Amino acid sequence: MTPAARVSAAIEILDAVLDGVRAETALTRWGRANRYAGSKDRAAIRDHVFVALRQRDSALGHAGGARTGRSLMRGILHSQGVDLDTIFSDVRFAPVPLGSDERCFETPTSDWVNCDIPEWVWPHWCESLGDQATAIAQVLRQRAPVFLRVNLLKATVDQACASLSDAGYDVSAHPDVPTALCVTGRTAGLQTTEAYVEGLIELQDAHSQASVTLLDPKQNGPILDYCAGGGGKSLALAAWLGGAVHAHDVNPRRMVDLPARAKRANAQISTRTKDQFEPDYGVVFCDAPCCGSGSWRRDPEGKWALTQDQLDALISTQREILSDAEKLVAPDGRLVYATCSVLSCENQDQIDWFTSQNPTWRVETQKQWFPSASGDGFFASVLTQL
Repeated sequence: MTPAARVSAAIEILDAVLDGVRAETALTRWGRANRYAGSKDRAAIRDHVFVALRQRDSALGHAGGARTGRSLMRGILHSQGVDLDTIFSDVRFAPVPLGSDERCFETPTSDWVNCDIPEWVWPHWCESLGDQATAIAQVLRQRAPVFLRVNLLKATVDQACASLSDAGYDVSAHPDVPTALCVTGRTAGLQTTEAYVEGLIELQDAHSQASVTLLDPKQNGPILDYCAGGGGKSLALAAWLGGAVHAHDVNPRRMVDLPARAKRANAQISTRTKDQFEPDYGVVFCDAPCCGSGSWRRDPEGKWALTQDQLDALISTQREILSDAEKLVAPDGRLVYATCSVLSCENQDQIDWFTSQNPTWRVETQKQWFPSASGDGFFASVLTQL
């Protein structure tokens, strides 16, 4: 496919997304209907689509006109300095040429538009991030880096690096997270490598891993992953703390693949319902549901779909989780509250609320990571009882 034909495909897919179809669904449908497209074509089209979704409002504001895939791609390509006449040429599946009104571009004046943050979120954003608000928003407009977690139950960081290097991947140890590898260059096919198949590595953001490594690896007692989801934290907890992990989720179907993942990782993980909990856990880890603002570059659709009512409901759910989870912690145990958010209403405000309601609890250690080349935005607070 020519570069212009790839843009045509992206326009078609973006039109479907703007009509309410999930991006992954639209990409899959397009791929099935256009099997002539090679892997490089599909990757390039995917990049176009996700760049456009990350930068949706600024691109539409720049392009003006209708809210369409064509307007989105015009805005994106013009902002990248691309000669639009080489793309919009109607030659060999290229988009039709630009009309006179499509050659005019505007400069958006609103900060939230230029930063691609929903207008209603912008006050929360600025209150939470202060003078870093714009810079952090700009990071989320770019593609996310790829990180791996080394499974210390099966390999050292050096051994995992060597295995991946032999497979042709450029990886290096993360400068701040002891279990993380940074992947540069080629990332396709990582899940077919011997290192992955044999359970030496897992795909996981570095700052997500760091929320686990805040814990003392010598912490005693059974471990409960209270909001396990697919089990990424369960696997990380089992490897870092070296003990048995009980995984729980309000929707058990989310954990359906966890037994196979645990077997591959040689991790002691079993799923639990609430009536199967131990009386006193050494660690109760709550990776609470949140708005996901720290990882919006990976899920830009989540950014645009979020509403104030949804955020309010998440805050209520987070408080319920903290209130329920603290009852399960042993007297000398640790309660961990974590989110992939950068909004203070989901992070520090929740810890302040919890400790005011439960004065026997105090913060032992706490960290807010911001989106950067080193990882996604993430928050974690480790609490102990007085």
